[in-house]
Amino acid sequence: MKKIFRILGFTVAGVFFLVACAAAFVSVSGIPSYDAPKPLVAKIDYTPVRVAQGQKIVNSMCADCHLNRTTGALTGKPLDDMPVAFGKVYSANITQDKQYGIGAWTDAELVGMLRTGIGRDGRQRVMPNFVHMSDEDVYSVITYLRSPAAQVQADPTPSREQEPSFLLKALTHTVMKPTPMPAMPVVAPPTSDAVAYGRYLVMGRYKCYDCHSKDFKTNNDLEPEKSEGYMGGGNELTTPTGQPILSRNITPDPETGIGDWTEGQFVRAVRFGLSPHGPLNAPMPKFSLMEESEAKAIYAYLQTVPALKNNVPAFGTTAAVATR
Repeated sequence: MKKIFRILGFTVAGVFFLVACAAAFVSVSGIPSYDAPKPLVAKIDYTPVRVAQGQKIVNSMCADCHLNRTTGALTGKPLDDMPVAFGKVYSANITQDKQYGIGAWTDAELVGMLRTGIGRDGRQRVMPNFVHMSDEDVYSVITYLRSPAAQVQADPTPSREQEPSFLLKALTHTVMKPTPMPAMPVVAPPTSDAVAYGRYLVMGRYKCYDCHSKDFKTNNDLEPEKSEGYMGGGNELTTPTGQPILSRNITPDPETGIGDWTEGQFVRAVRFGLSPHGPLNAPMPKFSLMEESEAKAIYAYLQTVPALKNNVPAFGTTAAVATR
């Protein structure tokens, strides 16, 4: 019997030792680095259509994190809406400055970063990875970042170093890993198929699922519809004033989701921040550049998502909605 207890004690001690070593490694090594992706992308053709599309996507998806609202330039800022438990996280300078921005990056390097989250230096960025975004949308984003638009002109503001918590470091070593480059060309469905197109917008272009599923830690970036609590809300975010807020349930459940919202009410909420009950008190951008047809397609797709009963607590006078 003593031998059994002795073996058990050694086993437990060994497990604790391995856990302590793993924790020490994560704490010291920080956010991991990888081999820089090498997508087979030639120089992207500059067209006015791509510039216009890129302006819409950048100002809908990138500006909320990267825009300095004092200067109007995409020079980065503290990400105050990230969970407090993640530590202090900062977005990068993505202007055309060659030293502090992305002016020296090739088109292929930018494609690799947008697809995987890994930069030209191999460092993993704490950012959404647009693995499901169509090739054309990715090229449009890059075309706009190369354009004469004022907000992307070279600005020598250094990006701030990340101050990740142990939790964020651990997550980047485990569940928040980079996504692989797509093995095949990524093509958006035709706009005539509202449900398929809405699905693409939710998972590829606007990544609504990222905030509206249960938790960043359990989101499935490769198969978003397998994310825990898909579109059912409850993911904890932070308002610009530092208050915690939960994302809204936007499944078609009539009691706790948007099952009783009309298409018009949903479109107004997404594009202008007006819910059926008043202004949305939430850390989400108003997608005023989103086309009405896009918002309608998202609504059509959401009607096909399995309804989840998840009564997210209200924030202020309205239920919390957060979309990135």
